[in-house]
Amino acid sequence: MPTLTSLPLRSPVALPSPRLWVVGLTLLLLAGCASQGPVDESGRQAGQWERQQADVEAFDSWTLVGKAGLRTPEENVSANLDWNQTPYYFRMLISGPFGGGRNVLEGREGRFSLSNSDGRFEAETPEALMEEQLGWSLPVSAMPDWVRGLPSENDSYQLETDELGFPSRLAQDGWEIDYRDWEQFEGMWLPRRLIMNYGDVRITLVVNQWQASDE
Repeated sequence: MPTLTSLPLRSPVALPSPRLWVVGLTLLLLAGCASQGPVDESGRQAGQWERQQADVEAFDSWTLVGKAGLRTPEENVSANLDWNQTPYYFRMLISGPFGGGRNVLEGREGRFSLSNSDGRFEAETPEALMEEQLGWSLPVSAMPDWVRGLPSENDSYQLETDELGFPSRLAQDGWEIDYRDWEQFEGMWLPRRLIMNYGDVRITLVVNQWQASDE
């Protein structure tokens, strides 16, 4: 009669407890978040400004459509702004109460003119031209850099950044520029709202649209 041989029983394989599964999943999620870095509500991430800064500097031909507000101790007005900028030419259309009608400021090769219903006027700088004809002035020479979040090359500056490394406050040539909001355009983050202060003059610029333009 055949002999029955008993086989040794194997110990059951221990499965991770549900608690360990939860801990492991949490660690994976935290690791994923850490690899992305901090993100704000608009979608900006830490490190993006440093990686895109060269692209922003090269983005020197554009059109900006928006609104500018001027506040002084004497008045608080606003105007629409349509601004075309290239390295060799700019044209800024200012219309509405802020501009007292329709004013076209242009500059090419160091020559500046302002045209409105009273005629066409020229001056050595766009700031002097605006002051003479409108009674107020924008920092036109530096603004092509400031509106992109960059300091102007003409003067020394102080720059503060936010927790993501984006510019938050720029001080240059007596002006303080606060960057309050950003938007993404063609893969770059550009300022959407900035406030410029010079003494008791406060200028708020809201960008409704960025457009790339040909030189």
